[in-house]
Amino acid sequence: MSNAHHSAMGHDEPGEGHASYGSYMIGFFLSLILTAGAFAAVMVHAMSPSTTIAVISVLAIVQVFVHVVYFLHMNTDPETTWNRLAFAFAILVVLIVVFGFLFVMHDTAMHMMSR
Repeated sequence: MSNAHHSAMGHDEPGEGHASYGSYMIGFFLSLILTAGAFAAVMVHAMSPSTTIAVISVLAIVQVFVHVVYFLHMNTDPETTWNRLAFAFAILVVLIVVFGFLFVMHDTAMHMMSR
C-alpha cells in the first residue's frame, strides 16, 4: 500500500502519534482528577504543611507522566526513540538549571551570613 493511499485512509504516517479521542479523554479526566486532588489537599487542611507539599509534589509528578503518555504520546515504540531521547535531555537540562540555581543561591546566602 502506498503512503498516499495509506494517509488517505486516515492512518498515521510512521513516527506520528497514534492518538484516539478515547485516549485524549482518559488523559483529560486523569488530569482533572489529579488537579482536583492537589486542590483538595490544600483546601482541606487535614495534613501538615510538609505532608501537603509532599502530596502535591507526588500528584504533580504523576500528572507529568499522564501528560507525557496521553498528550505527547511518548511510549516504548521504536519509532519514538528520538522523542524519548530529546525529552530525557530536556529533563537533564532542567535539573541542571534548577539544582545549579539552588546551589548558587545557597552558597551566596552562606557567604552573606559569614560577614
